[in-house]
Amino acid sequence: MTEETPGFEEKPDVPSGATPEDAEPKAASSSASAAGAAPAGDTNQTAGLVAQLDQVRTALGERTADLQRLQAEYQNYRRRVERDRIAVKEIAIANLLTELLPVLDDIGRAREHGEFVGGFKSVGESLETVAAKMGLQQFGKEGEPFDPTIHEALMHSYAPDVTETTCVAILQPGYRIGERTIRPARVAVAEPQPGAQAAKADEAEAADDKESGGPDEG
Repeated sequence: MTEETPGFEEKPDVPSGATPEDAEPKAASSSASAAGAAPAGDTNQTAGLVAQLDQVRTALGERTADLQRLQAEYQNYRRRVERDRIAVKEIAIANLLTELLPVLDDIGRAREHGEFVGGFKSVGESLETVAAKMGLQQFGKEGEPFDPTIHEALMHSYAPDVTETTCVAILQPGYRIGERTIRPARVAVAEPQPGAQAAKADEAEAADDKESGGPDEG
């Protein structure tokens, strides 16, 4: 049995004749090997983080695209709702004013015959003011060219003093709201007298000849 000497520390075996410094390179070599193995683990960890980052970026791009698409759909929905709301309002106003047109016609006839007086005049003017505030516009005047899109011809005649189909009398005024015609103007129209244009052309030619001294003589 060998007794251990107190306070004696074991040291690495050193070949005979070697100095203590010869044992240090082995320890340094072991430390270098351990340090060289560490970067490989760090590289794998970095690659994993990069892959996770790419996945997060891809998911973020997809969610952003979804959000933008939803925002566009919502804006289109709001525009459709607003457009439909305005259309429904215009239709409701047009329907109401269409029912009031006979009353407005009576007011117009009373005005023409001098019966638009007293309390009836006050009520009638108030009604016309309210209708105008709601966008109702009256149209149709004597002497304007006939337009089948806004005029309805109830009477027809010929006249020598017109050069095109013309409204010569307004039987009932037309009404519109904005660009919507709710009733065409009912009119009497007159067309040029057959042959009147040719006669006028002959008269104009004769007048020109007279001013120039008559036709040339051979």
